[in-house]
Amino acid sequence: MRVVLQRVTKANVIVDNEVIGEIGDGYVALVGITHTDTEKEIEYIVNKIINLRVFEDEFGKMNFSLADRNASILSISQFTLYGDTRKGRRPNFMQAAKPDIAKERYQYFNQLLRQNGVHVETGSFGAMMDVHLTNNGPVTIILDSDDM
Repeated sequence: MRVVLQRVTKANVIVDNEVIGEIGDGYVALVGITHTDTEKEIEYIVNKIINLRVFEDEFGKMNFSLADRNASILSISQFTLYGDTRKGRRPNFMQAAKPDIAKERYQYFNQLLRQNGVHVETGSFGAMMDVHLTNNGPVTIILDSDDM
């Protein structure tokens, strides 16, 4: 599992000219699922996201986590995080999970965040989406379950 986290002051996702998800302070999480991901990998990533200390304290130091700040997540499915560009000019997406499996695991990811008290807004799985965000910092962190 790969997740690109961007700390934001605001973000939204639009599908068919309609805002379907919107947050203030928090993260935009671009979520990629591979075919070998299990609940174990998802739980590892969710724990990391909730407890990463990348929100600033009163001294400008990154000392607060998502949980500390009661911030939100805009979660966007992103199979292209598993694009392999080593050969040719067109990415190969063979490492991305098949849509039915990816959707199930993506939903579990969002459910687990919610069970841990996080307000989660989402895009629409498999849809063409326009994601708008104001990256704060900028702070962008890449998480990969291969690092477990």
